[in-house]
Amino acid sequence: QVTLVESGGGSVRAGDSLRLSCATSARTFGNNNMGWFRQVPGKEREFVASISALGSRTNYADSVKGRFTISKDNAESTVYLQMNNLKPEDTAVYYCAAGDYRRMINPYRSSFYHSWGQGTQVTVAS
Repeated sequence: QVTLVESGGGSVRAGDSLRLSCATSARTFGNNNMGWFRQVPGKEREFVASISALGSRTNYADSVKGRFTISKDNAESTVYLQMNNLKPEDTAVYYCAAGDYRRMINPYRSSFYHSWGQGTQVTVAS
């Protein structure tokens, strides 16, 4: 069973920064691509960013390019999402996800991820 534990959400003002963390086991970390998704009530979960198992490839949604950065710390088995210049439209519950790198055909799609964290709320006031 894969466990993903997110932290770092909160309430901030537009233009502020937050860093989300997602901790898991070393085994999970080494065998999986990691992704961040977000969801607001009444809408589908949407892709934010992903990083390959080796950390050599990253992907971003157009809406966050240039503002968000995904990274991973192998020693801590933790993936981060640095969010700068936050906007009110970034308000959502953010979820960390893990997907087997051998089956990761499309990292933008939630269906390729097999495990999810509990989510952390990010609220950005204007």
